[in-house]
Amino acid sequence: MRKKALSAVALAAVGAMAVSSLAMAGDVANKDKPLVWFNRQPSNSSTGELDKDALNFNTSTYYVGFDANQGAELQGEMVAKYIEDHIDTIDQNGDGTIGYVLAIGDIGHNDSIARTRGVRKALGTAVEKDGGIDSNPVGTNTDGSATDVQDGKITVNGKDYVVRELASQEMKNSAGATWDAATAGNAISTWSASFGDQIDVVVSNNDGMGMAMFNGWAQANNRPTFGYDANSDAVAAIADGYGGTISQHADVQAYLTLRVLRNLLDGVDVNTGITTADEKGNVLTDQDCKYVDDERSYYALNLAVTADNYKDFLDSTKINDAVSTQLDESTSPKKKVWLDIYNSADNFLGSTYVPLLQQYDKLLNLDVEYIQGDGQTESNITNRLADPSAYDAFAINMVKTDNAASYTALLQ
Repeated sequence: MRKKALSAVALAAVGAMAVSSLAMAGDVANKDKPLVWFNRQPSNSSTGELDKDALNFNTSTYYVGFDANQGAELQGEMVAKYIEDHIDTIDQNGDGTIGYVLAIGDIGHNDSIARTRGVRKALGTAVEKDGGIDSNPVGTNTDGSATDVQDGKITVNGKDYVVRELASQEMKNSAGATWDAATAGNAISTWSASFGDQIDVVVSNNDGMGMAMFNGWAQANNRPTFGYDANSDAVAAIADGYGGTISQHADVQAYLTLRVLRNLLDGVDVNTGITTADEKGNVLTDQDCKYVDDERSYYALNLAVTADNYKDFLDSTKINDAVSTQLDESTSPKKKVWLDIYNSADNFLGSTYVPLLQQYDKLLNLDVEYIQGDGQTESNITNRLADPSAYDAFAINMVKTDNAASYTALLQ
């Protein structure tokens, strides 16, 4: 795993922004209250360009997520290494072509785009488009004629193999919800019925969709499946043939989401308990996360989870020991936070992220109101923020990365 230190200049800059005390939230206008965007970074869903207006909504606004590009590279490298290590058995029909199918979560989501690009880059199937790797779904490509990808090549023990993306699609259901596991399950059923003997590897942008394909077809047919998120069920399934997954350090992300708000509410340096120890000794390391100053963003670093280490990741809801000590309520008094999850059916957020948040909110003395969205419309969430003045801080997880203004408009 790459180690990236937080720069002293960045830390000094971000620390300076937290100097003014927000301890008396009743005296703070809604537009000035602490705000953390998390999991879905405000950005243009077509170009990926960051929404700097949203990230700089006020001096107490930050984003918490994970290093999408580093994680995407890890996933691609994990799949490529597995193919090389199992080259004698992976080409099940013996045609000299390693065929894979790819479940794409959301064609307009930066993380989904990065993961698709990471897999294609590692497998040699990437095609350049508009200065970057094309991340569009190809539909069906069993003959290798698609223009959004190309055939790759892998050489093992002196023998050349073709690597082909046989099919890929966005897993979006009829109601408009993306990252949809049921849609992925239907897709693998269709693909396997049409060209199942050509499928050697199954790859997914997340574990929710990956497990739907694994349970629906891949496990019974001995096809390794690779996902992302290190959900507990996916990690456990590695013992049964699930190829691997990527931990995006959800324990670190969930902590950062609430810790940044806690520090801003207390009026202390925003890196307290993050890069510098708090009075209880809570502190993270540069192996856990990094801060990018011009993006006002904290990013957790990723870890590959494979058959070699999966037992260390079986409990995805275990909080990080290094930041597990309760704060004193005398110095960090109880504060009320409004926090939403874009989709109540999202496997990663529901089964991993929220349980972690619910443990950290107690340690950080935060009274968090959790709002669950439908994964389709922002209004399903924003309509439940009728009185922002009732809260001291906000943590927002948008349905679409373009829609930050739908939330900030309520705080003006």
